[in-house]
Amino acid sequence: MLASGIGNAQGKAVAVFGMQDLENFKTRTRSTVSVRQGQGMVLLCGPPPHSGELTYAWIFNEYPTFVHQDNRRFVSQETGNLYIAKVEASDVGNYTCVVTNTVTNSRVLGPPTPLILRNDGVMGEYEPKIEVQFPETVPSAKGTTVKLECFALGNPVPTISWRRADGKQIPRKARRHRSSGLLEIPNFQQEDAGLYECVAENVRGKNVARGQLTFYAQPNWIQKISDAHAAIEESVVWECRASGRPKPSYRWLKDGELLLPQGRVQLEQGSLTITNVSLSDAGMYQCVAENRHGIIFASAELSVIAVGPDFSKTLLKKLTLVKVGGEVIIECLPDLFHPFPAAAGDTGQASIAVVVQAAGPADVAVMPRITVLDDGSLRIVNVTKSDAGSYTCVATNHFGTASSTGSLVVKGRDADSVKDSVDPTRVMVSPFSMDVTVGESIVLPCQVSHDHSLDIVFTWSFNGHLIDFEKDGDHFERVGGQDSAGDLMIRSIQLKHAGKYVCMVQTSVDKLSAAADLIVRGPPGPPEAVTIDEITDTTAQLSWRPGADNHSPITMYVVQARTPFSVGWQAVSTVPEIIDGRTFTATVVGLNPWVEYEFRVVAANLIGIGEPSRPSEKRRTEEALPEVTPANVSGGGGSKSELVITWETVPEELQNGGGFGYVVAFRPFGTVSWMQTVVASPDAARYVFRNETLPPFSPYEVKVGVYNNKGEGSFSPVTVVYSAEEEPMRAPTTVLARSLSASDVEVSWAPPRENQHKGRIQGYEVRCWRHDEKEENAKRIRTVGNQTSTKVGNLRGNALYHLAVRAYNTAGTGPSSAAVNVTTKKPPPSQPPGNIIWNSSDSKIILNWDQVKALDNESEVRGYKVLYRWNRQSSTSVIETNKTSVELSLPFDEDYIIEIKPFSDGGDGSSSEQIRIPKISNAYARGSGSSTSNACTLSAISTIMISLTARSSL
Repeated sequence: MLASGIGNAQGKAVAVFGMQDLENFKTRTRSTVSVRQGQGMVLLCGPPPHSGELTYAWIFNEYPTFVHQDNRRFVSQETGNLYIAKVEASDVGNYTCVVTNTVTNSRVLGPPTPLILRNDGVMGEYEPKIEVQFPETVPSAKGTTVKLECFALGNPVPTISWRRADGKQIPRKARRHRSSGLLEIPNFQQEDAGLYECVAENVRGKNVARGQLTFYAQPNWIQKISDAHAAIEESVVWECRASGRPKPSYRWLKDGELLLPQGRVQLEQGSLTITNVSLSDAGMYQCVAENRHGIIFASAELSVIAVGPDFSKTLLKKLTLVKVGGEVIIECLPDLFHPFPAAAGDTGQASIAVVVQAAGPADVAVMPRITVLDDGSLRIVNVTKSDAGSYTCVATNHFGTASSTGSLVVKGRDADSVKDSVDPTRVMVSPFSMDVTVGESIVLPCQVSHDHSLDIVFTWSFNGHLIDFEKDGDHFERVGGQDSAGDLMIRSIQLKHAGKYVCMVQTSVDKLSAAADLIVRGPPGPPEAVTIDEITDTTAQLSWRPGADNHSPITMYVVQARTPFSVGWQAVSTVPEIIDGRTFTATVVGLNPWVEYEFRVVAANLIGIGEPSRPSEKRRTEEALPEVTPANVSGGGGSKSELVITWETVPEELQNGGGFGYVVAFRPFGTVSWMQTVVASPDAARYVFRNETLPPFSPYEVKVGVYNNKGEGSFSPVTVVYSAEEEPMRAPTTVLARSLSASDVEVSWAPPRENQHKGRIQGYEVRCWRHDEKEENAKRIRTVGNQTSTKVGNLRGNALYHLAVRAYNTAGTGPSSAAVNVTTKKPPPSQPPGNIIWNSSDSKIILNWDQVKALDNESEVRGYKVLYRWNRQSSTSVIETNKTSVELSLPFDEDYIIEIKPFSDGGDGSSSEQIRIPKISNAYARGSGSSTSNACTLSAISTIMISLTARSSL
């Protein structure tokens, strides 16, 4: 549906841009919308051509009653359409779309759309159908406010909720408006991007709309480079990463010069690698990230230094146990330690020694049984008890020395004797089996006592597979915070997390484990194999198999149906009315004949409603006699000697069979015999009976029946329709016109004399055309009823116009009156008031301005209008004066906003620019005194605003 507008508000933006910012609606009328009570409904706005952004609202019946938006009613600011999730009786009336330009504040109204209720029943309950949804991809700029709309039709009225598909929380800064139909994310950032879901849900089911919010922006650093210190012959790796859309490209500079990949220098995207660092590599480095939106730099300095060995990250084991005759390797791997150089005296020269403390000589003797490996580790084979003691690894190079000490315990050949020398590991708090519900979070404990001289490692497995805490970090996390605890937290548990969990604890001496079973209860899985066993004209026999109960017994099943005519899936009536969890068959009742149906089944338990089954095959019900008669049978109008009969077509889903058509019956009011005719098209909504003997505007009794392949149905109730009337036969008299301003004239007339009941008058049509225009191009304005005067606007100033009036009715227009002439007044002054000066004193503000002089072709200035308001108020008040000054009270609470314009017989002239006078504190006002004043002269091109205390209202 499109619409025609009334009113054409033009603001200053029209003059600025040289074009009309918001055109009128083109369509003059809109069709009546007929819906069932309980059904969802959409009214289209169809805004006219425009420039700039628009906002939308809807008037209900008459201004200023606007449609209140709540969980049942929603106005999309993207399309302007009005959505009603579930129509109620109170919604019946006329709806008018109001379109406002946000730049100029100009506004146009569409033609009203009547909404009525159908009389063929009430819509049953059905699952939500999302009608307003955001695009699949929503590109969003950094720092902007992103608005996502979502609204659904349904019965009962659906609730709207929002979530992220990746499991992350909706940003806390996000705001929900209009009963969650609008999600607003201010200051959009990279972390706000992702897949968002709008969930519409009621007791009959739910539906989901999804859209990807993508982020674009100029480059912004995610990871900068920082100053680095590297030892000679080490490697340096720098990585810088920047966000941005499109994805930024990278380049590197060294001391301001472009750095190219060669030899030891490798570049890959935002990564710089320098191997075998030398002193010449020292300097200032810059990573440059850029895309078409901008360029950014990150700087860091590389200092090349010599570094001695370091054991801070690779200490020797606290305790190493070995049996007599066994073999042991004590690792010695200091950090930043260079391997032995080729020649002594090189910068990286290093040596390593292993020192035995508390046993043996001061230095370990190198012998076939004891060997120092190339990496500095110590290997002892055929261990004897004399090898026991503390071992210290000492690493030395040109820049320093470092050491680390560990102990070697040698026991007898029996393995148990090794274990007996340390405290055994014991589980103190073991995980225990739990029974949880989907969505909960739990902690499985695993706490031990152990010999603190031994290193201990905790691992967890789930159903025999080790848990990867990095890969599965969204749900699994190691908690505890101490070396004796390896508790497992499971967040937002899903059905897939049910199973066996094992905590495994291991030291160099022993290992043990503890297990627990996790049972996860959730809504049932979808039922299976839904089958239509038998179908009649109004019933269908169904059967199905139960799905998984997910550890909570199924308590009931609900059957849903869908047809080509339904709004999504709807719950249907069944026998038995309530299907318990042990019943797997049901008979669906109350179906419409000759309609194609498919069915699905939904299971529920104490946890919630599960996912629906897959749909059954599609089957059509059998034919039956039609039962629903046409609604809103009426008519009238048409051409001479015609009887026009109209009705609302019966929807296809209520026609009950093929070969559907209508039987139209009519008779003159007060007679007995009916005349009948058959209209064979199921889409027909109108029949015209033509007969030269039909008297004009005479009453007829009319009814419309239905039929199909099975036979004839019943007729609609009898209603009275009038035959076509004749157009008015006489012209209006005593036509007068007078000029109101440069753009408006008023015209009045007297009704034509009585015409012996022929040519009923419904209203009058005024035609107005300029002297230099053709009469057939005249502007036409229609009145309704017995109104005998009207105003004609949007005329040219100081121009001669002709006006004529004629009566009209449904048959057409009557003869025209003689034309009368009128000349519009001269245009108002085009020059705005200038040289505006304001002075503030103890309690007043005095405004002064230069007198405006009208041009020869303009109306003389009769006075001035001072328009004013508070800064945060939308309503404007006005003071009229014939002077060039005015006094106002001081603005203590808010800024003043003011503009001044002259007025004349031709109307209001050009307005000054808006002026602002800032509010004045009480202390300042008292301190200024009556002898103190402040003056401010405002140029014509400045934009300053003022708000004033109202003395009189517009």
